[in-house]
This record gives sequence, C-alpha cells and structure tokens, in this order.
Amino acid sequence: MSDHPTVGRVKAAALEAGLDIDVVTFPEGTRTAVAAAEALGCEVEQIVKSLIFDADGELVLALTSGANQVDTDKLAEAAERSACGRADADQVRAVTGYAIGGVPPFGHEESVRTWIDPHLLTMDKVWAAAGTPKTVFPIDPHELVRITGATLFDFTA
Repeated sequence: MSDHPTVGRVKAAALEAGLDIDVVTFPEGTRTAVAAAEALGCEVEQIVKSLIFDADGELVLALTSGANQVDTDKLAEAAERSACGRADADQVRAVTGYAIGGVPPFGHEESVRTWIDPHLLTMDKVWAAAGTPKTVFPIDPHELVRITGATLFDFTA
C-alpha cells in the first residue's frame, strides 16, 4: 500500500532535514493524544500535539506534550502578542497543508514561528502526527527542536 500524499510530504520534509522517519499507521486512528498513546502503548506525555494558534493575526505553532494544555496567555507572551487563541480548521489547513488531527510538527505549506514544551525534552522518544489522523512517527525530541527550529518556552497551563 502506498503512502497517503500528506504522509509522503512529511517523509520528504524529514529527509530534507536529514532524518529518515518510520511512519506507523493505525486504521482506528490517533486523532487525540490519548488515542495515540493507547494505540502505541506509550504514555500520553510522549505524544506531541502540533497545535496552530492565531496570535493577533499571526499563525504560530505550539508543540506540546499530550499530557499538557496550552496556556494561551503564556503563548501570546512568547509570540510577543497581546492575545492568542486556537486557529480554526481552515486557518490550520491553509498554513500547514494538513487537517486538524494529522498536523505534523514540520513539512508545512508556510513557515510558522514555533515553540516547544520543554517537558517533551525530558523523554528519549516522542511520537508526532505524520500527516493524517491515522499516522504517527517516533522522533528524538532534540531532533524535533533541530528540524522545526522551535524555541523552548514553558507555555503550558
């Protein structure tokens, strides 16, 4: 079976960054951090949530542990904006090229400023969406920082 086109884009972006990723597919889906952790047999904190926020008109990316919630006031502070809220599905697809539930941490249509939850760096391996709600891949969190150019910032609630 060939890869979904969006999975192919994620793999290509990883290769361009010098990383060969192994994508795992779960027919039942991994739309939520809890569902992904259950399917993988790992802890929820090992799941990377790639969340797009609208920070006063600028779309930004927050990479956070599946066990954490984003504090939008802290994220606005990181982005040096006065307010921040979740982007809608159309905004997410426009900036990333992916649907909510399958947004990977890199390989987006447009460049977005990115922050990463420092908690992710306490683990040896984390799992991120690979372009669809049914696909994920493992990655060393330090590689994730390198590939995304993310800034470490504690923006969690």
